[in-house]
Amino acid sequence: MDYEKLGLKMGLEIHQQLNSQHKLFCHCKTELVDDEFSELVQRKLRPTQSELGEIDRAALQESLRGLNFKYENFEKHTCLVENDDEPPHSLNEEALDICIVIACLMNMHIVDEFHTMRKQVIDGSNTGGFQRTGMVATDGYLDTPYGRVVIESLGLEEDAARRIETKDGFTEFRLDRLGIPLAEITTDPSMHHPDQVREVAYMLGQILRSTNVKRGLGTIRQDLNISIAEGARVEIKGVQDLDLMAEIVNREVQRQLALIDIKKQLIKRNAEVLEEIYNLDELFKDTESKILKSAETIKAVVLKGYGGLIGVEVQPGRRFGTEIASYAKKRGVSGIFHSDELPAYGITQDEVDRANDFLNIGKDDAFIIVAHDEDIAISALEEVKRRAELGLDGVVEETRKALDDGNTKYMRPLPTANRMYLETDIPLFKITNDRIKPILDNLPELPDVKQARITEEYNLSEDLATQLVKRQEADMFEDILADVKVDATPVASLLAYDLREIKREGYDIGVLSLNHFKDIFTLLAEGKIAKDSVRKLTIETINTPDVEIGEIAEKNNLVMMSDEDVGNIIADIVAQNEGMVKERQMGAMGPLMGICMKKLKGKADGGLVNKIVREEIQKLI
Repeated sequence: MDYEKLGLKMGLEIHQQLNSQHKLFCHCKTELVDDEFSELVQRKLRPTQSELGEIDRAALQESLRGLNFKYENFEKHTCLVENDDEPPHSLNEEALDICIVIACLMNMHIVDEFHTMRKQVIDGSNTGGFQRTGMVATDGYLDTPYGRVVIESLGLEEDAARRIETKDGFTEFRLDRLGIPLAEITTDPSMHHPDQVREVAYMLGQILRSTNVKRGLGTIRQDLNISIAEGARVEIKGVQDLDLMAEIVNREVQRQLALIDIKKQLIKRNAEVLEEIYNLDELFKDTESKILKSAETIKAVVLKGYGGLIGVEVQPGRRFGTEIASYAKKRGVSGIFHSDELPAYGITQDEVDRANDFLNIGKDDAFIIVAHDEDIAISALEEVKRRAELGLDGVVEETRKALDDGNTKYMRPLPTANRMYLETDIPLFKITNDRIKPILDNLPELPDVKQARITEEYNLSEDLATQLVKRQEADMFEDILADVKVDATPVASLLAYDLREIKREGYDIGVLSLNHFKDIFTLLAEGKIAKDSVRKLTIETINTPDVEIGEIAEKNNLVMMSDEDVGNIIADIVAQNEGMVKERQMGAMGPLMGICMKKLKGKADGGLVNKIVREEIQKLI
């Protein structure tokens, strides 16, 4: 695909939770909870005009859905600020400092005053109908193999509430996530190749991982803005898989090209969406279609000049009819029927012919049916008409959701610039050079640089170094080795691999401190425990974290035996298996090593055992 000829432009928006001690404008902890809620608050949100008297189109569309909201509160985890029943507290300066670190790593210009704004959001995810946000830095850049990419802005804002479920006309949210500090990174649309946008996403991820941000599922969200020359800007939410990013780009380009082609054909046909909504109850009164029979009413609209185009594929497995249906679904219907796909769904050819006659459908025309309750059917068909008319514009500015197969689906209109206004409850916060300079002088090491350094400095395998950095254990690794002169590999193995497995087995590794690790590896360095005993000693330390490590090793029989005692035990074992040695010669090494290690139960170094077994075998042969 010739991306340059198509005029492909892409930009990224990344939202990353920050690992601060408390939320952005209150002192609740930044932890998610799964406890039973202590209180349920009910709300209904409505859009408001901006200072210019305009209403954001995305907020307006959400309000037309007529949704009500419930919010789960937790006695020890949420407060009145999250409920919008108390003014916000002062700005979380720790979160601001983390953002300044990120800004410095992206070569950005930091603003001298942080102004908190309100961004209108009425999908229910913010109790007040707005999100608090502010600008921290502007005009940065990253150099990539494809050229320089401008980082337009870095914002600091509140995360939204967690959506739990929607039923009985209510959407229920959990307030534990609302207010967690988020860094919002926005690039300019200067990326022109799918591989470049993937590379930039990776580089931004590396920068964020080097700072104090949260890790794990849901802590980072990536959105992709895409347009082509004859198309329009589309924001794709939830692009999580970097390996799928190029496919998402290609499929969005394919979708925009298909919609542009449909537009040209519609214009050529002088296509028109008729205003009238027709009642087809009498026409389908004897239908055998289960879907139509179960509905309160059957309605239809006529699309002049749309015949054959509604079934055109715009993405693999998704057609222009899918685009239209996605708007109707926002009004509560599960789907629509269009004439390009009929007869089907129990609707016969005879019924299609009668509908064509009743609706006066020509050879290039189409009709769309919705079967549902009266109000919902009419509301859904109004959306069908609106989306069908937008087909005459080609590509529509939209917010879409990334799907696991690389396709996308409609979420809502693209927000306008009219939804931001000043937060009057929070004073501006001055960002002085005295605050920035200490941060600038102590910037963290980027993950790729750290990985290469510790690989060489500690003579580690590339895999071990990679896992230490990936699991954010590299600093702990270096802190241990700063005080304990021990082989680096067993330290790295425990932190990079064993701890993860120990956690999966149900142990609380959070009770382990830096001093615990130092004491464990001091015993190893002094030859008091074997490398094979480190994992076992770690588990026993979790079980009794307040007991001295040497005492834990003694109690669990993990202290090393003397070389003399080890030699005597091995000599006895080899002598007892003299027949095997005579028969297999050095081939007896494997079986005898297994017997010896089992007998010694980790109280001897494997290398020493190997050496003595070999010597004892050679005495007999």
